[in-house]
Amino acid sequence: MSNRLNATPNDLRAFWMPFTSNRQFKKEPRMFVSAKDMHYKTHDGRTVLDGTAGLWCVNAGHCRPLITEAICQQAGELDYAPAFQLGHPKAFELANRLVDIAPEGFNHVLYTNSGSESVDTALKVALAYHRVKGDGARSRLIGRERGYHGVNFGGISVGGIVSNRKMFGTLLSGVDHMPHTHMPDKNAFTKGEPEHGGDIATELERIVTLHDASTIAAVIVEPVAGSTGVLIPPKGYLQKLREICTKHGILLIFDEVITGYGRLGTPFAAQYFDVMPDMIVTAKGLTNGVVPMGAVFVTSEIHDAFMQGPEHMIEFFHGYTYSGNPIASAAAIATLDTYRDEGLLTRAATLAPYWENALHSLRDCPHVIDIRNIGLIGAIELAPIAGEPTKRAFSAFLKAYENGLLIRTTGDTIALSPPLIITEAQIDELVAGIRQVLESGI
Repeated sequence: MSNRLNATPNDLRAFWMPFTSNRQFKKEPRMFVSAKDMHYKTHDGRTVLDGTAGLWCVNAGHCRPLITEAICQQAGELDYAPAFQLGHPKAFELANRLVDIAPEGFNHVLYTNSGSESVDTALKVALAYHRVKGDGARSRLIGRERGYHGVNFGGISVGGIVSNRKMFGTLLSGVDHMPHTHMPDKNAFTKGEPEHGGDIATELERIVTLHDASTIAAVIVEPVAGSTGVLIPPKGYLQKLREICTKHGILLIFDEVITGYGRLGTPFAAQYFDVMPDMIVTAKGLTNGVVPMGAVFVTSEIHDAFMQGPEHMIEFFHGYTYSGNPIASAAAIATLDTYRDEGLLTRAATLAPYWENALHSLRDCPHVIDIRNIGLIGAIELAPIAGEPTKRAFSAFLKAYENGLLIRTTGDTIALSPPLIITEAQIDELVAGIRQVLESGI
């Protein structure tokens, strides 16, 4: 890790920061200036243990040599190549590598630049697929309450987090939402998949009856809802959604922006739960968070439906200037090499029992009302301060940062998703630090 420190910029006004309390931050800036493996270095020389893999994305840890070297080499060899009617070898190499680790049947990949773009791409594929199949009346999209699918208009339309939606008008039309699966009265302090709530999936049948299956194009869910506070699917829930979608000819999309690339101990959550959707949305861990990139996996059935008509015609009018960018592709290939060489796509399965026990040891801490875990994901839900929602968790975030820990908060929940390289000793350090924060009188 570099010992070089950068002074805090003397003017912070120009950058309108995302998902940030800007006025609070700019009074007391929190700046990272370097990182290595499991740790950040702050502008004032402190070391911070990363308990969140950055923003759920740095699965292999920070500044990994293969990825750094690949980016440098690619930047000096081919910095950019257009993806419209032209190509470069690494985009095709990466696609082949991706389908090799995907569930069977996912043989094609569309590239994007983020999870938000991946979601909107998948939604457009779903709508267009039904149209090319001669079923253009299927235009409705079904999301879920408390779902997070990025911040573009398609994603916030099918998403169900109120604060992400309320300022932006009517959004997309023809969207409905299933109920969320959070049942704290029955499932509090569950280890892994909750026992209660699988039957909530049958609410999709009610929505189908309301709108008629002939109008519904796709259902999109996160296998594990991350940004809303780590909501883990009850036993049988995802299987039931799959059955209902299959019965009614509705496409099922898994948003695996968080769960993809080893977070649950399998390459994708579809493999962990043994439930195969029709599309898988990914980003974040694809490049270890180093270069923006996303990928949408589709089955051959979906892909081949578009491969009709004259060969000189564009089959799907969609794409981005940076789809399959050479430097992003190189970073992703090196990330996959790192995952392979270090067994990181399955390492979470080995660590999960230790992680589970460590997290649940915090059950006796002040204000803790629930703990949830699966793979290397965890949540510690705190009782809110009366009349001041989110304040307790945000205070915990600030205190943790002061104490050398990076945690993430959403609402009054502490969400954790450390890099997959974390050791048992570092899990102990993280959990002990959180205990200290919770017992500090927040």
